Amino acid sequence: MKRIGVLTSGGDSPGMNAAIRAVVRKAIFHELEVYGISYGYQGLINGDIKKMELGSVGDIIHRGGTMLYTARCEEFKTLEGQQKGIEQLKKFGIEGLVVIGGDGSYRGAQKLTEHGFPTIGVPGTIDNDIPGTDFTIGFDTALNTVIDAIDKIRDTATSHERTYVIEVMGRHAGDLALWSGLADGAETIVVPEADYDMEEIIGRLKRGQERGKKHSIIIVAEGAGTGFDFGDRIKEAMNLETRVTVLGHIQRGGSPTGFDRVLASRLGAKAVDLLLEGKAGVTVGIEKNELVYHDINEALAKKHTIDLEMYKLSQQLSI
Repeated sequence: MKRIGVLTSGGDSPGMNAAIRAVVRKAIFHELEVYGISYGYQGLINGDIKKMELGSVGDIIHRGGTMLYTARCEEFKTLEGQQKGIEQLKKFGIEGLVVIGGDGSYRGAQKLTEHGFPTIGVPGTIDNDIPGTDFTIGFDTALNTVIDAIDKIRDTATSHERTYVIEVMGRHAGDLALWSGLADGAETIVVPEADYDMEEIIGRLKRGQERGKKHSIIIVAEGAGTGFDFGDRIKEAMNLETRVTVLGHIQRGGSPTGFDRVLASRLGAKAVDLLLEGKAGVTVGIEKNELVYHDINEALAKKHTIDLEMYKLSQQLSI
């Protein structure tokens, strides 16, 4: 293998640039040519492909987002779109591809592999919902952004003696809600992976009031419902002044944490190693601080789960 490509797809996440940098520089270290594909699979279909040098990835390791940009691409879900992408790869002489992204990006990589094109998936998403890895690139940064926001909201909640419902991102996964809620001492955490009892939530708020508690923080994962719905139900049940904050896309941006920069660098470099070893159709990850890889079909077949022991702990500590 003498020439590889790299693209980012789906939602951006802090640390993607660090992963791109690692792929490019690791490849050049091994005397490979590297081509950057802009705008994800859409750019692949359109042939938006350029050769990258060492300087191409200079001064990007600390930047959020992705220098290769990203886009959703419905066309690549079709056989015709996939064939167009492979034709472009062949046109540029690219022999292997590194795809950095989440679940949808992995499915595109899976299709390329089925068509016989060597592809490696690197988990880049703030949702932390990719099986086969303990952490995805961007999760830690997003988590710290959420924690910082909750800290600020708690100041206001304390000052005005109000209950705040905070809706966080995560798509169908509750990791951001669970980790931020535990880190910030939230009274209630609502995640899609665990059933909740609205009466129990109301009862917890009432018990807090009875012992003199003046404010509360409730974290709701977007996959479990909307913050406004929970706010309305609490206000109706308790006649309690309630405020709702939807953190939104602020969670995706910002300079990546040290953890995400190191994780991205390790995973990006590992993807290049796997291509050089002749591996294809696999995803890289980190488990118990060890780099691992899994068959992409197996990874996509697994269902994401949260740490239920951590969830139980959050309930025990918020009595």
